[in-house]
Formats: sequence, C-alpha cells, structure tokens
Amino acid sequence: MPLSEHEQRQLEQIEQALRAGDPRFADAVHAADPRVHYRRRVIAAAPGFVIGVGLLLAGVVINVILIAVAGFVVMLACSLWAVTSYRRMTGSTTGRVPAKDRRSGKERRAAKDQRAGKQAGSGLMKRLEERWRRRQAGDR
Repeated sequence: MPLSEHEQRQLEQIEQALRAGDPRFADAVHAADPRVHYRRRVIAAAPGFVIGVGLLLAGVVINVILIAVAGFVVMLACSLWAVTSYRRMTGSTTGRVPAKDRRSGKERRAAKDQRAGKQAGSGLMKRLEERWRRRQAGDR
C-alpha cells in the first residue's frame, strides 16, 4: 500500500534528522539498500558491454572467429546482467504481479473463462462442483 503524502513527508523528515544526527549510520543504511546494489551492477555491466563490443569488432577485423564469439558472449552476458539487475532495482519482473494487486484464484479463472467465452466448467467439473456445494450445504 503506498504511503500518503503526510506519511511520505514524515519519513523524509526522519531521514533528514537521521542524516544530520549520525551521517555514518545513514550512509551505512543507504548502502545496504538493495536498489543501490543493483544500480551498481547496472553501471558495472555497461563497461563490460562496451568491452564485448570491442572484442567483437576486433575479432571481425583481425578475422579470428574465437575472439568475435567471445566478444558476443561478453556482450550478451553483460546485457542480461544489466537487465535483470534493472528489473530487480525497479521491482518490475516479467509475468509477476505484486501480491496486493493479484486477484484470487476464483476471480482469475472467472476472468479467463469470460475472455475465452466459456461457461463455468465441463461435465465432470460441473458434477464435482455440484457435489462440493451439496457437501458444504450439509446435504450428504
């Protein structure tokens, strides 16, 4: 749940007071933030990518395929490292929805069935659902 404006202001005031009172502790807390770690990884991947491009071009120019392939592998590895670090830094991952934004399983199935134009279940599923309803109602 996002913070209200008042809560954000209070948090900023606490951070400023902490930084004024104990700057070494504030720096240590800031350095322990995972976003800082992932930001460093993204920055470190950029020169690695440039080195990979250089190896690739050098391998093509001097006609040594092994160096060109190594350059391509370095480029690929650095770009994947940067992308995964960036996604972790920003909190955006593919195909994953934060728990607070997720629908329940029943809502997802209902939405999926509506999109597909299906009715609620096939013959076997209807019978099982009917048995379950009767069991829950106490009509065994």
